[in-house]
Amino acid sequence: MHHEILMAGFGGQGIMLMGQMLAYAGMKEDRYVSWMPSYGPEQRGGTANCGVVLSDEPVGSPVVTEPTLCVVMNRPSLLKFRAAVDPGGYLFINSSLADDPVERDDIEIYTLPVTDEADALGNPRVANMIMLGAMSAATDVVPFAKLKSVLSEVLPAARHNLIPINEEALDLGKTLVEG
Repeated sequence: MHHEILMAGFGGQGIMLMGQMLAYAGMKEDRYVSWMPSYGPEQRGGTANCGVVLSDEPVGSPVVTEPTLCVVMNRPSLLKFRAAVDPGGYLFINSSLADDPVERDDIEIYTLPVTDEADALGNPRVANMIMLGAMSAATDVVPFAKLKSVLSEVLPAARHNLIPINEEALDLGKTLVEG
């Protein structure tokens, strides 16, 4: 198993946290892992993306250029990365903020209104967790239960009060793709 994952969006959307959770879950699965963040010049509201490589073999490079799995949380990220997904891969789109058509029939595309769903949950900041739960449920990237189990390791102790809403968001994402 080898996955090259790219996650992209605006700064402040929890893109790095999504990548860290995948990396931790991958380590718990005894896989080789790399995580590489990339930020735009702005601190909040600018671009942010990260690449995660999860593999059964040593990772040669942490740079993700042709992702097998891509998550885009906003329109600029969709426009930039939709063509980069490797044929046979997956593209997850936050349709609340990006509704441009993707005209590809060689990848699996999931369009999920995760920002709207997060608003309905009462916490717009958990859109990333909804998307992460959906991605985990729809692919073999990491087991869903393993992903949930790393929340307490990735979130700082001062944020552990947010674990229940993040778990609820992960569950909602799973429900969105499984029905």
